Amino acid sequence: MKKLLFFIILVIAAYFVWRWWHSPDAASADRGQKLVYDRLWVDHVPKSETDTIQLFVAITEEPLGIFQQTSSWRGSFELFRYEPAGDGKATLLYPQTKEKERVAYRAAACSEKGFDFCLELSGASRGTKRYFSQKGWEVGGKDFRAHAAELVHSLPLAP
Repeated sequence: MKKLLFFIILVIAAYFVWRWWHSPDAASADRGQKLVYDRLWVDHVPKSETDTIQLFVAITEEPLGIFQQTSSWRGSFELFRYEPAGDGKATLLYPQTKEKERVAYRAAACSEKGFDFCLELSGASRGTKRYFSQKGWEVGGKDFRAHAAELVHSLPLAP
């Protein structure tokens, strides 16, 4: 009887260790979620004043965001509302067209192309799939478009 009880406890302990070992790191996921929001994301540093970049911002003060294509001289954008769905996902609503889509995201510190952070979006019909950001590119508040535009215009041109 003691051997059977010991075996059952061992199996239960092994199961919980296995689940802990194979589950996503909650702290890492939480950090990724904090990185995504209230930050300017671009697909690349513009090479000239007429080079068009893709921009993404989602703010938490008001669940609102933007996908924008812009150069120094021309641009287009679409605003969206969002509902965080947890676990690296969000539901986006585009008020102009009444379209809804479920988007998955993953953000982390990185050192690609001279940037500090990388963002991967999947499931979005707007924008691009990969974005980059830097320290100091935090945005927020209701006037986030003006702040984002100011950051974009202050970007140095790539060599």
